[in-house]
Amino acid sequence: MRRSERVEVILQRLHEQYPETPIPLDHSDPFTLLIAVLLSAQCTDKKVNEVTPALFAAGPTPAAMAELEEEQILAFIRQLGLAKTKARNVRRLAQILVTSYDGDVPQSFEELEALPGVGHKTASVVMAQAFGVPAFPVDTHIHRLAQRWGLSDGSSVARTEQDLKRLFPKEHWNRLHLQIIFWGREFCTARGCDGTVCPMCRELYPKRRRPVITRKP
Repeated sequence: MRRSERVEVILQRLHEQYPETPIPLDHSDPFTLLIAVLLSAQCTDKKVNEVTPALFAAGPTPAAMAELEEEQILAFIRQLGLAKTKARNVRRLAQILVTSYDGDVPQSFEELEALPGVGHKTASVVMAQAFGVPAFPVDTHIHRLAQRWGLSDGSSVARTEQDLKRLFPKEHWNRLHLQIIFWGREFCTARGCDGTVCPMCRELYPKRRRPVITRKP
């Protein structure tokens, strides 16, 4: 199967399996989405969703979050990985939004990535899901599946993002990003599939017998 054919199969199967693509992180606006994505680094979405209701009740807006002490924020998110660093970044980020952006979340990659604790992936998620700007955030699931499905060589997250953007039409990026994550969690997990087990891997590579050794991001 040629790569172009694999791309068509992937789009069709993912649209069939996941016609709806709810955002896994609970949020109510661009600010709470930004904070939730920041907190999700090296954590599961489920764990983040357990701690953010109390955090967002105490700091629902940048102004309210900026008024909290770092220790107060830490108390809400202590069970998350890198909690101390995240608490510091959340407070400083909220302060910057208040002083530099009138309490609004900026709508550009450059401005978002300049905020404390916000990398390219976080900025991409916010631009895509909060503002509808085409982006292709690459998390561990997407990086792994892109290799198993023969879409990228896995040499870097930046290379994977570049390859996926080149292969798939821009109008599918925001939805496809979530669909691939859902598939990776349900069918093509790190230990549950090695490139030969899940339905997609079998359909794309019916003659593959050797496991695919994926590179970590």
